[in-house]
Amino acid sequence: MFIHELKSPAGSRKRRKIVGRGKGSGHGKTSCRGMKGQNSRSGRATRLGHQGGQMALIRLIPKVGFNSKRPILYQVVKLESLTRFKEGTVVDAAFLKSHQLISSSRKPYKILGDGEFKKSLIFRAHSFSKTAEDKIIKAGGKVETISGINPAAEAAAEPKK
Repeated sequence: MFIHELKSPAGSRKRRKIVGRGKGSGHGKTSCRGMKGQNSRSGRATRLGHQGGQMALIRLIPKVGFNSKRPILYQVVKLESLTRFKEGTVVDAAFLKSHQLISSSRKPYKILGDGEFKKSLIFRAHSFSKTAEDKIIKAGGKVETISGINPAAEAAAEPKK
């Protein structure tokens, strides 16, 4: 088979609709827009949810709950992925980043309690799930919660004594 013999599969290249080019085209006169009215005119058609003078549905429905404009989006680390490390290891942002378990050491991360865990490691994380915390303590490890989002920046910002 040569390049000049290649053909695209049937139906993959759809011809665009040509409107307003006479009766023979099947899309003449009103160009598939109907007779009169707002949508037959040029310019922007009605936007989604527009009800023509009636109160828009989105304004009738009551507002419920709260959505933060800047939510804390944690990077997730599962406990079962940390079973390969030897006991006494300090698991912090730099360690997780070096082993490619988190994508950025600047973003907050959370340890989740998925899977079996029986090693005593020292954890420093922004957040822990309840099951993860229980499993770590039960295995003889330590849990330290980091308060800020970027611990390296916080250490640099602290005044020196």
